[in-house]
Amino acid sequence: MLTSQLHNIIIDVETHYIDEQSDPEIARYVFAYTVTIRNMGKVPARLVTRHWVITDANGKVQDVRGEGVVGEQPYLRPGEGFRYTSAAMIETPVGSMEGSYQMVADSGEQFDAPINPFSLAQPRTLH
Repeated sequence: MLTSQLHNIIIDVETHYIDEQSDPEIARYVFAYTVTIRNMGKVPARLVTRHWVITDANGKVQDVRGEGVVGEQPYLRPGEGFRYTSAAMIETPVGSMEGSYQMVADSGEQFDAPINPFSLAQPRTLH
């Protein structure tokens, strides 16, 4: 398919629990996530908006939408990447996140770059 060759945005995510900002006694679990976005396609594209679905172990869902990431709308030429760190807070020691970035190519064509589900887990919670 032509689109998959033109638009190939690879997204990798690493997470870690932030103990000093979390407080299990009041159901506050904070996780940092570092995202690496790489444009492995054939055309430049700008990340314009984000959509996250954050789910805790109780099934509570946070639907988060906004412009750009960490105050930026990175423009990625083929072969270029962008890395940033942000955080999420949930009410349980385990949860998950997934979503997408909405991208715009130089031609004006809009497309989504999916973010596969990943786990948020307090250390020693998952086996």
